[in-house]
Amino acid sequence: MKLDEIDLGILRILQQNSDMAISDIGEKVGLSHTPCWRRIKKMHEAGIIQGNRGILDAEKLQLDVSIFVFVKLDVHSAEALEAFEKATANVPEILQCYTMSGEFDYLLRVVVSSVRDYEKAIKGKLLKLPHVGMTNSHFALNEAKNTTQLPL
Repeated sequence: MKLDEIDLGILRILQQNSDMAISDIGEKVGLSHTPCWRRIKKMHEAGIIQGNRGILDAEKLQLDVSIFVFVKLDVHSAEALEAFEKATANVPEILQCYTMSGEFDYLLRVVVSSVRDYEKAIKGKLLKLPHVGMTNSHFALNEAKNTTQLPL
């Protein structure tokens, strides 16, 4: 799907406030309600917009300890990679999982409420993921920036 400036404007608005009324979005980008709704629907169908999610305040929910975990697998086969990736989906503390180039195979972002909870997660879950050979954990001291907004 080819996006024009109006589509990009709609996406910018939705990234900032996905609860905004379609008529208000349309007004901001110069469309009436129905054409704006059609564009949003088309972007949903194309997979450009993937659901509507609330952004939660991790600190207020006492889940403000972020750990970046580098993982090196003990085996490098398509099956091992697939098994590891599939298993990460079942660990709620893992918010993100990236395949990496370089020394480590994966980078995980893990969120918990305390160092003790991280110890439980690493011993009880992370080290039990398929083919984990080695982990290297780095605790974030401060979150200087965290956004879900793509640079459109």
